[in-house]
Amino acid sequence: MGTQSGHPSARQRLLDAADELFYRNGIANTGVDDVLARAGVSVATLYAQFSSKDGLLQASLLRRLDTWQAYWDEAIRAADSDQERLLAVFDALKLYREGQHSARWCAFLSTAVEIYETDHPAVDLIAADTALLTRRLCSLSEPIAGAGADQLAAAILLIYNGTLASFLRGSPEDPIGQGREIATLAASAFPTRPGPHHSSQVP
Repeated sequence: MGTQSGHPSARQRLLDAADELFYRNGIANTGVDDVLARAGVSVATLYAQFSSKDGLLQASLLRRLDTWQAYWDEAIRAADSDQERLLAVFDALKLYREGQHSARWCAFLSTAVEIYETDHPAVDLIAADTALLTRRLCSLSEPIAGAGADQLAAAILLIYNGTLASFLRGSPEDPIGQGREIATLAASAFPTRPGPHHSSQVP
């Protein structure tokens, strides 16, 4: 939230700095001083807002999760068929990367690589991202695959994860487009199930 003058608040500047530096340079490689310099705030402000660097990381991931879900909701609502709603995860990823600071690949997977402690405050956010993906992909797969929804959802998730990892390699040139094409083939492997039209309500 910005201030009344229209300038970003100290909290927002800290979150923006963390979002940029943690997922570009790495969490361990980004010191508190780096975040403070980028945000233009004092160390007292950081600790007053987030208590610690770990608290800032947790808040940054929570904001990313909320923003990502909003983009995905929008992409699902814009889709006009069961298959397009399932594939909307790739459309959402494209919109998200165009509209947000682009991490090298995925902020949640990147954090999972660096965070080993099971009691770290970021662990619950990584789990929440995974739960959102698995739950929603299963729900969106059911109208297409029926009893095979879990199998189709797992395939789409695997393709999605591969798409994210492709940003690290720099190949293929269009990971999202390629991922969507492969996911289309996976969805097409299941016979069309006759039944009532499914609404665009976000699961």
